[in-house]
Amino acid sequence: MVRLFAVACALLMLGLSTAKAQDGYAEMLRYLTTSSIGGNALAGASGAIAVNLAAGDSNLQSNAAALAIGPLANVQIEQRQRISALSASVPDAMVADISGNALSGARGLISINQASGVGNREANAIAVAISLAQQGIEEQTSSTWLAGLGTQTNGAAGDRSQANPSSSPRSASVAGTALRGAEGVVQLNQIAGMGNTAGNRLLITVDLPPR
Repeated sequence: MVRLFAVACALLMLGLSTAKAQDGYAEMLRYLTTSSIGGNALAGASGAIAVNLAAGDSNLQSNAAALAIGPLANVQIEQRQRISALSASVPDAMVADISGNALSGARGLISINQASGVGNREANAIAVAISLAQQGIEEQTSSTWLAGLGTQTNGAAGDRSQANPSSSPRSASVAGTALRGAEGVVQLNQIAGMGNTAGNRLLITVDLPPR
């Protein structure tokens, strides 16, 4: 009886180990896209800081900055993004996060594009023109920039598209300690998902009187 009980316990443990191994193998087969900025990345950095970080397929990102100084200074930035013939698998989970002390105390022109997923478009632009003319400062709203983003996507997701993409878990987050104390112009596009478009545009003109 004791020997039979020991054999039964051994078979039970073997079954549990096999099930656990199968669960671990299934976890290994999952398609996960994770875009992460953490630790002390770029903490205390200064100047022109541009970050493009993507995990997944067919994601487009752009950071642009322009400065013009002089008589009748004029500056213009045009960005065009297009995705064609998109064919990609739908991730089982999509995560984009900024954590830790990343970019804390950073100063200057800070432009960040972060994406996790498929077919996302992100763009940041900063344009400054300083000329000798009438005094005044004018800032253009971001709504005009989004209308002029000019992105186009053709095609569809690939072999996992039969499943509902909306059922795939997705998360985009910024920790309370990240970017703490940052100064200057901060532009952040953060996406976890599929087929999203995000953009930030800052246009400043300063007209100074002649000396």
